[in-house]
Amino acid sequence: MIDETVLLESRTLRTSVLERTHVLDKVKTLSLLPDGLHVTTAMVAAYYEVGIKAIRSLVLDHREELETSGYRVLTGTELSSFKELSYIQSQAPSLAVFPRRAILNVGMLLRDSEVARQVRTYLLDAEYEVRTRPVDNLVHRAGWDELDERVDGRITDVLGKTVVPMLNALIETSGEQSRELLSLREDVQQIQIKLIEHDIQLSRLQRGQDVKALTGVIGTIDAMNWREFEEHVAQLLRRDGCTNVELHGGHGGDRGVDISARTADGRTVAVQCKNFAPFRHVLSGEMQKFLGASKVIHEADVALYVATCAFTRESLALAAQGGVTAVHRGLLEAWSAGVKLQVLRSS
Repeated sequence: MIDETVLLESRTLRTSVLERTHVLDKVKTLSLLPDGLHVTTAMVAAYYEVGIKAIRSLVLDHREELETSGYRVLTGTELSSFKELSYIQSQAPSLAVFPRRAILNVGMLLRDSEVARQVRTYLLDAEYEVRTRPVDNLVHRAGWDELDERVDGRITDVLGKTVVPMLNALIETSGEQSRELLSLREDVQQIQIKLIEHDIQLSRLQRGQDVKALTGVIGTIDAMNWREFEEHVAQLLRRDGCTNVELHGGHGGDRGVDISARTADGRTVAVQCKNFAPFRHVLSGEMQKFLGASKVIHEADVALYVATCAFTRESLALAAQGGVTAVHRGLLEAWSAGVKLQVLRSS
């Protein structure tokens, strides 16, 4: 096993594991700003249980590397927009923010922190597991993937529709051989499971859903900033026949609504857009605010809360009670891929 201190010395190694930000949550709870994506310098210091000066000194020594990981200093209009989004009251002319990758990068550079040491240990444990995991040659064999998928599908179909039912019938009528037949059926079912898992792996490879890179519809959405995300949702509304589609410029937009529109049959539409991190949830308080804005202030016929993450059970209950359509991550992906939202269909 590699000693965790090597991360302190090797930028190449640090870069190779930057995507494993889930390690942060394994060590201790990481509190994020309300945008669900960033933390301040003080929050980084609190996470690693060191002084703010230690983080500022580290940034001074490794600024270029940390900027590559997403560290930024906000000023001007960008800072104003960010303050509005994150409910920050500071009057300072600039604000340093760290996304999860940069927070992890800090942990790989910070020497005098027990939390950082634990982060490095977890990272190298995960790296060791990946490097020593056996490779499934059937999955990676060039030129055979499509053939394997067809064969797997046919075998799975035969096992499920013919072999297992036949074994069930034999078990019911057998006497002494029932134990052997039960064991055989269990073996067959295990083969089915393996074939299904293999099929899933092949499908992921064909769709390019590799853990090293986000691709496809939802990956494209995850890469958008909030302005791009709102424009994306506006385009989906136009695609599905909505008219008078208007973006109101920023989070909160026009009194709590980011986009307004009309359906093809004339109903008014109010939309809230949140491009939160995938691991976040829309909370009940956030849903309550939009409920008041869309239904009370705007008196919208159709209210859409579109988010790149999931919703809590409480927020979904509020949405159902108030007539808000909660467009969660999975539904957003389907909508973006061409499926029309039921609520937008002409009545």
